[in-house]
Amino acid sequence: MVNHLQAIGNSSGIIIDKPILELLRITPETELDVSTDGERLIITPLRAEVNRKNKIARARARTMTNHERIFRKLTK
Repeated sequence: MVNHLQAIGNSSGIIIDKPILELLRITPETELDVSTDGERLIITPLRAEVNRKNKIARARARTMTNHERIFRKLTK
């Protein structure tokens, strides 16, 4: 399938056909992770499991940052 970008205000967008959206279970409410490998645009729907893992990783990082001194004392 060949598609083109369409102007949307000062940005550009791509229209994703309904069969593809249905296949990937993407709705207008679905959060999407947009990334690139340097050559391709990668759009990944974020499911509850991915969101949960991301939330846990952020909480872990925040805990380590906020309590690093205490954790270092505990390891001694």
